[in-house]
Amino acid sequence: MGAVLRLALLQARRDRAVLAAWILGIAGLGYAAATAITTQFAADTERAALVAVAAASPAFLFLRGLPDGISFGAVTFFQGFSFTAVLAGLMGAFLVVRHTRADEDQGRFELVGSTGVTRSAPLHATLLLGTCANVVLALAVAGGFIGAGLPVDGSFLAGAAVGAVGLFFVGTAALVAQVMPSARTASGTAAALVGAAYLLRGAGDALGTAELSSLQVTAAWPSLLSPIGWGQRIRPFTEADPLPLLVLAGAAVILGGAAVALRRGRDLGASYVAANESGPERARRGLVSMPGLAWRLQRGSLASWCFTAAVMGAVAGGLGPVVRDALAGNPALMELMGRLVPGEEAMVDLFTTAMLGIVGVLAAAAGIQAVLRLRAEEAEGRAELLLAVPASRLRWLAGALAVAVITTTAVAAAAGAAAAAVLTVSQAGGSGAGTVFAAALAHVPAALVFPAVTVLVFALASRWSSAVGWGFLAVGLVLGQFGELLGLPVWMQDLSPFRHSSAMPAEAFDPAGAVLMVAIAIALAAAASRLIRERDLAGY
Repeated sequence: MGAVLRLALLQARRDRAVLAAWILGIAGLGYAAATAITTQFAADTERAALVAVAAASPAFLFLRGLPDGISFGAVTFFQGFSFTAVLAGLMGAFLVVRHTRADEDQGRFELVGSTGVTRSAPLHATLLLGTCANVVLALAVAGGFIGAGLPVDGSFLAGAAVGAVGLFFVGTAALVAQVMPSARTASGTAAALVGAAYLLRGAGDALGTAELSSLQVTAAWPSLLSPIGWGQRIRPFTEADPLPLLVLAGAAVILGGAAVALRRGRDLGASYVAANESGPERARRGLVSMPGLAWRLQRGSLASWCFTAAVMGAVAGGLGPVVRDALAGNPALMELMGRLVPGEEAMVDLFTTAMLGIVGVLAAAAGIQAVLRLRAEEAEGRAELLLAVPASRLRWLAGALAVAVITTTAVAAAAGAAAAAVLTVSQAGGSGAGTVFAAALAHVPAALVFPAVTVLVFALASRWSSAVGWGFLAVGLVLGQFGELLGLPVWMQDLSPFRHSSAMPAEAFDPAGAVLMVAIAIALAAAASRLIRERDLAGY
């Protein structure tokens, strides 16, 4: 136990800045959301109107969660829990992969194993650190809610809900790290599972039953398949039910135990999903160039991102008939929504627009991951081998940027094609297939800014590229999605590239915004291309 504790302290020291940023950022978001609700929606009638509109809109339910009354705490939890739970899941997943499979890939486990510790001691230490991090996160979120004036009991339960979701994904990532053959595939798989949990929760909430008289919505069965769906069932500020906390904690213990059992049963460096290490004796012609090599290394990740985006697009198209039928079968709901959005087809377009906005975030994330391959190659020493051949750093950088552009565009196109196809087959109404496909592509210019910022930071100080890239995406998402709710100045909201995406098909295409985003992305990439030639390679 002493060795496990010392390893956990060592891991905590390595991650002190990253964990502090995650925890303070998530808690700060919760505090800001609570403050915005208490100041901007101070009257009961204002909160009732907000919740009524949300309960009547499947798109709102998909994005935010389940309305559960009009108290300050209930509205805050409804508005912010799903997003903070996703961030908690990503925090736990990346922490675990970083200290398990990534350390194993980079040879750190061999050094630790040369001492007297057991084979599973590093994993035990990581699970301990992940548990402690989520306990601190839960307390920080609760403290933010209490500081904003929400009830103390409900605040602690709300914080526990966020921490329990994060703890669930600590166990999930520990299991994934044993199964997958590399840190890159483990991180991608764990992040995809977090996204899948959000989608399942969203689908269950969008298909839920609205009770407009009590301003509540009861989720449908798909929400039960998501840990985020279980977390929101705690209902901390109304009829509090701590049982879902026990479900999430029990599931985390089972997943962590399974990960430990798998770790004891495999050799160092091995995995239960075998990596494809065989290949032809000589490389194909396409692999002799930097762009060709970058494409070969990224095509598996590209396929995964496109599949996820296509699923989301299909969900957007498949829920179109649900929107139409819900309005047709509920005159009161139809009247309420008709005051905001005239026409049944316009309501379907509004839902499609909201879903495709999430696709823009996915496309940006895929582009960031594509350029972060440069950081992995440099840190692990492969960049030195690549640049030992007659190839310039500019070609090395350009290859990754080209793949990032292709990846970002392909992810958006996959979602748009899937949404257009399903909407056409279901005959849900709304805009035509071509318009829906164009609506997905309209998010590409803004999404390209994120990998461009990441590659610029890589050219300046490579060790910060991952933190800044993902941090910028989180900030851009908060400013774009919650800027108005938080009462932020317009100029600050406009710092998010997502604010400059055309909200098609609900709105017309804005060519000026698209041109501006593309110009910014090109300028950032050009600056990175110049800076990369002026610094030494960093092997750390």
